[in-house]
Amino acid sequence: MSGFFQEEDFENQTEIAKGEYENCRFLNCDFSESDLTDYKFIECDFSGCNLSLSKLNQTLLQKVHFKDCKLLGLNFDDCNEFSLSISFENSQLNHAVFYQLKIKKTIFKNCQMIGCDFTEADLSESFFENSNLQDAQFDRTQLQKADFRTAYNFSIDPELNNIKNAKFSKENLVGLLDKYNLKIE
Repeated sequence: MSGFFQEEDFENQTEIAKGEYENCRFLNCDFSESDLTDYKFIECDFSGCNLSLSKLNQTLLQKVHFKDCKLLGLNFDDCNEFSLSISFENSQLNHAVFYQLKIKKTIFKNCQMIGCDFTEADLSESFFENSNLQDAQFDRTQLQKADFRTAYNFSIDPELNNIKNAKFSKENLVGLLDKYNLKIE
């Protein structure tokens, strides 16, 4: 049986009922390794939560904001793609997968994103503010007008990705030249 929850706060929870959550706030919840299949989160905020290794099969994330969260190894590509809209702040997204997702204008602010997979994703106009993209995979990724000016540790091959009108700083241009093994001083 599914429930409907609106404008409720959930604090320090380790599990929640299957259902639809609208305008809810989740504070310091530990849903790591949970099965969130078919759950619906609409205009919800997660703050200080751990969702690492949770199952997101057909999970609806519409206008969902994650702040100070641990989201290790999440397969966002398993989510319901209808109206998928997410943003991240001060969160750990190491080894998260965004394969083939259309998530234009996504904000990644102060995030740890080591080993993320953005293969064939559409991240046009997304903002990677002060985020660590070490070992992140960009392959046939749409990055038009994306902002990487304060991102660091990324390696993006301009020949394999669409970076038209993307923004970079002089300091991080080396991330576009990695494949050439240049010594830039």
